[in-house]
Amino acid sequence: MEKADIGLYGLAVMGSNLALNIAEKGYRVAVSNRTASKIDEFVAGAGDLAGQLVPNADLGAFVASIKRPRSIIIMVKAGKPVDLTIQALLPHLEKGDAIIEAGNANYRDSVRRYDELTPKGIGFLGIGVSGGEEGARHGPSIMVGGSREQWHNAEKVLTDIAAKYDGEPCCAYLGPGGAGHFVKTIHNGIEYADMQMIAEIYGIMRDGMGMSPLACAEVFKSWNAGPLSSYLIEITGLVLEAVDEKTGKPLVELILDKAGQKGTGRWSAIAAQELGVAATTIEGAVAARSLSAIKEQRVAASAIYDSVPVEKCSATLEQLEHALLAGKIAAYAQGFAVLSKASEENGWDLPLGTIARIWRAGCIIRSRFLDQMASSYEKDDAVNLMVAPDFVRIMEANNGALRRVVADGALAGSPMPCLGAALAYFDGYRQAQGTANLIQGQRDFFGAHGFILTDREGEQHGDWPPTLETD
Repeated sequence: MEKADIGLYGLAVMGSNLALNIAEKGYRVAVSNRTASKIDEFVAGAGDLAGQLVPNADLGAFVASIKRPRSIIIMVKAGKPVDLTIQALLPHLEKGDAIIEAGNANYRDSVRRYDELTPKGIGFLGIGVSGGEEGARHGPSIMVGGSREQWHNAEKVLTDIAAKYDGEPCCAYLGPGGAGHFVKTIHNGIEYADMQMIAEIYGIMRDGMGMSPLACAEVFKSWNAGPLSSYLIEITGLVLEAVDEKTGKPLVELILDKAGQKGTGRWSAIAAQELGVAATTIEGAVAARSLSAIKEQRVAASAIYDSVPVEKCSATLEQLEHALLAGKIAAYAQGFAVLSKASEENGWDLPLGTIARIWRAGCIIRSRFLDQMASSYEKDDAVNLMVAPDFVRIMEANNGALRRVVADGALAGSPMPCLGAALAYFDGYRQAQGTANLIQGQRDFFGAHGFILTDREGEQHGDWPPTLETD
């Protein structure tokens, strides 16, 4: 039998769809899975593409069925299952072969695997794949990190299966080690912030304006034809207009308000903190999901504080639209700032413009203004999107609406952890004289940490008076 062009291990939903995508592009795909019955089910359901599949439950036969140098995609649960799969494959691999880990891995695990496999002569690519089930099947955004040599071996397959934007593949090699998975992690952090901001606007519509889900849906649909045009705005309209067949009620009103999270949002917030980069919108989104999870406590607290006075929202729908646009830009600016700092710290030389370009299609955060972001990084070499000319104009035109909406949310008792963080970030970033001078004075007072004075050289200490003793 003719050998396969590439291998794929792990036939859960994402792996199965990715394998079918590869087969549909004309490649032969060797497929395997820990549970053999799953292989048979997958091939039986592949229809006309079954002839492009080379199934094998035996790992040795699976590896042997792939052309050398072999590239084998692993699509299993992140963490220990990936390490166990690599260990099982290693005895069957030869020098020059490569593992391609395509799950939502922690980038530190990708760095470790890269370092462990390289001395053995086995390549490693850690690739972020965004777009969910639909993206995996019809064209995801693919963020590649690891061995450049092994990238070239797998490049044609990966670029062919990726989403296309104006004919350009949304797939690129971004750097060595864990670069690909780090970029995917920050992508997911931005995604968390974007989704939370949309939910906050929905909360104002629902609670502050008394709008029905269907009325909200119509607004989001209209916004998707303007500057906010994006995948998340599009699906928000569809979610809000969905009706439960059993009860005839809006489906969104029956969905329990506890948001799940698999870890990538937390990882992005932690990475930002470790790098010393303000990513407050991402942190706010992670915190909001954690708060949503304690439903029982929230219900009890609601009864305790039911007499807290709140006001009706006075913002217009147009102001909500403009506020959301400004908030989204702040979230993207923070995400790209984390990428920039990580690139510097790790020597990755991340191409920020390219990253924006490969997010224009296929991925969850694809949106109209990513083209402008790509151009800004490639043309203006901006240190932060907040000072890129295109986005300066947008923020100048829309920050007033953001102020109004955040203020209305506070008065209406509608929590805005992300939109509020976006506004604070905007104001903090543009504040030439901040208030950290007081903090530095406090730090020196109680801990002799020192401070710098603006009119002289070197670190200084204050001659602070003693404090009153307390019991």
